[in-house]
Parts: sequence; structure tokens; C-alpha cells
Amino acid sequence: MKLIISMFLVLGCFSFVHADETVGEQVQVKSNNVNRAAKKGVNRMKEMVCAEGDAKCLAKKAKHRVQEGADAVGDKTKEVIHKAD
Repeated sequence: MKLIISMFLVLGCFSFVHADETVGEQVQVKSNNVNRAAKKGVNRMKEMVCAEGDAKCLAKKAKHRVQEGADAVGDKTKEVIHKAD
């Protein structure tokens, strides 16, 4: 009888445990952060060595900033959706 009650309590406790994100989702978030940082670094290096003239370099720089922002917003949207689940 004690065994049955203790098993019920242990299994019941597991049903109340709730994580905001699963391990897979946490890994995905970290992966997204690393990918964004790498892309940002590559973009900064391209901007430093740009020799096409001021207007073209500024256009590329603006394009990079827009892409980085879009990536960040997309990743954060996915994170919020995962947390809502």
C-alpha cells in the first residue's frame, strides 16, 4: 500500500513540473544567437573592407542592418511562440 501511494505521489509530482522551454528549444535559441553573431561579424568585416565608394558601401551597410534586424525579429517571434506553447 505504501509503495502504491509513494508511486502515485512521485508520478503526480512529475505532472506538475512545467518548463518554459524544452531542451531542444533552448538549443535552438542558442544556435540562433550564434548564427546571428557570426553573420553580424561577417557583415562588419565586409563593411570594413568595402572599397566601392561611399554610396554603395552605405547601401550595403543598411542592407546588412535590415537583414540582421529581420533575423532577430524572426528568431524572437519563434521563441515567444515556443514559450506560449
